[in-house]
Amino acid sequence: MNILVFIEIREGKVRSSGLEALTAARKLADIAGGSVSGLLVGQALSGHVDQLSKYGVDRVLLAEHPDLSSYSPEGYREAVVSAAAVMDAKVIVMTSTSLGRDLAPMVAARLDAAFLPDCVAVDYSEGRMTVSRPVYAGKCTMTLTATAWPVVLSLRLKAFPAATREGKTPEVTPLTVDLEGKLKTRCIETRPESGGRLDVTEADVIVAGGRGMKAPENFQMIEDLAAVLHGAVGASRAVVDAGWRSHSEQVGQTGKVVSPTLYFACGISGAIQHLAGMRSSKVIVAINKDPEAPIFKNADYGIVGDAMEVLPILTAAIKSLV
Repeated sequence: MNILVFIEIREGKVRSSGLEALTAARKLADIAGGSVSGLLVGQALSGHVDQLSKYGVDRVLLAEHPDLSSYSPEGYREAVVSAAAVMDAKVIVMTSTSLGRDLAPMVAARLDAAFLPDCVAVDYSEGRMTVSRPVYAGKCTMTLTATAWPVVLSLRLKAFPAATREGKTPEVTPLTVDLEGKLKTRCIETRPESGGRLDVTEADVIVAGGRGMKAPENFQMIEDLAAVLHGAVGASRAVVDAGWRSHSEQVGQTGKVVSPTLYFACGISGAIQHLAGMRSSKVIVAINKDPEAPIFKNADYGIVGDAMEVLPILTAAIKSLV
């Protein structure tokens, strides 16, 4: 079974989500039998091949074109569809980044393929592929089985930790993509919202704040703890709606879904909409002065206290240990 992995590049670097997708694809190919091909789209791509070779990829396809130097929905769709045809791919793997959520359904529609989004587990047995995905804001897990091909998979970020492995140098194949008359939109300019900060979807540690932080200037305490832990700053919808923080930091059902190793919820009550975005975190630490706050039901560790008082003490204590 041939598997194609779309590997996203941002600001000239391979996103960790692409390495997670390669790891998941390699494990699936080892079970089902078959090859793993990685697809890079953009310009000046050859410098990334050595990095990908450490993650079990058999072949790397390079779709280089001036019109693909930045994200184009139609252009990227055509690149993935062309690569799938060249490789006779039965499974196309992507990840649930903002770009992936936009691109994956378009690819599935063009290929008339089944689309299985936001998967947290993938297995294969006796010609059938089985996946699991959270539903109802993470309260339940749905199991789906695919028996017809092709299939487009979208993997939840951090659900498949990237793992290096020894392997041969992958074959590199230039991919020609016919874009004549197919581009309906063109990117004129890109302005990153994060200002160079770590994206919450990429972070292993997230320190998030809610209305319990009381004022936007108090988020400096959140930033201080995140800096000590080399993590990212997150926010609840309430503070984003209030204009305290950027939407790029919002975690939740209407924000970003994250699965870090460590998640701090500071002054966040734990509404179901927020839990939907961070429930799959490996370890959750809640800080809230209300002992009845719903967040404590989902936390591994809880501190009952005012975040204004707890955060400076916690940050100082961690500084003394690192």
